[in-house]
Amino acid sequence: MALEKQTEMSQSDTDALLGRHETGVLSLARDDDPYAIPISYGYDADDRTFYLRLVSTPDSEKRAFLASNPDARLVVYEEAEPTYRSVVVQGSLVEIPRDEMTVEHVEQYGDAKRPLFEIWGESKRDLDIKLYELRADSISGRYIELDERRHA
Repeated sequence: MALEKQTEMSQSDTDALLGRHETGVLSLARDDDPYAIPISYGYDADDRTFYLRLVSTPDSEKRAFLASNPDARLVVYEEAEPTYRSVVVQGSLVEIPRDEMTVEHVEQYGDAKRPLFEIWGESKRDLDIKLYELRADSISGRYIELDERRHA
């Protein structure tokens, strides 16, 4: 089997991929303990900032991780035969207090779709919705062209 060639994506291609998607996997870490969740996001390519509405309950693992000011990574990917693309964002997750919200924040959070992954098995009374920015320290994208002979 031939090895496929991985190539770094340009910033404009990376921004385009992030702009055409609205979901990814957010990974948080504290000490040696990892946590990953599927999320919906809005993306501002001009300042390369992500806007998230994260919902948790008082005793949830998610709330405990968010309260610890964890390092964060977001992974967004797509596959369109014969090309596979992925983007990894590394940065700081910062809670935006409601009393500090600006018109620009409201516009950006409007682009963050209602979370698609908040499916609860039973009614939850103590849901807490907090708004966050993921401020990117680095954004890297790669693509790989699959060997079409493998698919023939």
